[in-house]
Amino acid sequence: MPTSLVILADTHVPKRARDLPPALWAAIEAADLVIHAGDWVDVSLLDEIEARAERLVGVVGNNDGAALRARLPEIAADVVDGLRFAVVHETGQADGRERRMDAAFPDADVLVFGHSHIPWDTVTPAGMRLLNPGSPTDRRRQPTGTFMTAVADDGRIRDLKLIAVGPRGESLSGHSIEA
Repeated sequence: MPTSLVILADTHVPKRARDLPPALWAAIEAADLVIHAGDWVDVSLLDEIEARAERLVGVVGNNDGAALRARLPEIAADVVDGLRFAVVHETGQADGRERRMDAAFPDADVLVFGHSHIPWDTVTPAGMRLLNPGSPTDRRRQPTGTFMTAVADDGRIRDLKLIAVGPRGESLSGHSIEA
């Protein structure tokens, strides 16, 4: 059975924003699985997402304190509709990332990561998909905040979209990404 996904990272609530954008909350409530790649900042956001999401897989980031570290791992792994996911906050510098991640996560089909706040979608030499959804609340050098949606379906990821979030939290657009 296909599984709808919301992929996010680097939410930094309440330091960078008071709350997640409404478009993201709507996506979270509609998804079968939410994947969060760290830098929550406050445990209250974890509680809120757990309450509103069907299912959540998350990890801690470098800005997450003891309360979050007590509840979340640094690395998570899960199989979703035949796809082997790994989730981690940091992967190091962009140069050489694909080969390093092949060595670090040899059993993953998809690696979700965060930290840079910059969307990323590549395929490693071994065929692993690397996804960074950017940040929905702290766009840094990007034109807008972002998150991703996708579908895990029979061992494949399909319908991957990078969703741009406007200054008032509205969804500006979603464009398909093909690796």
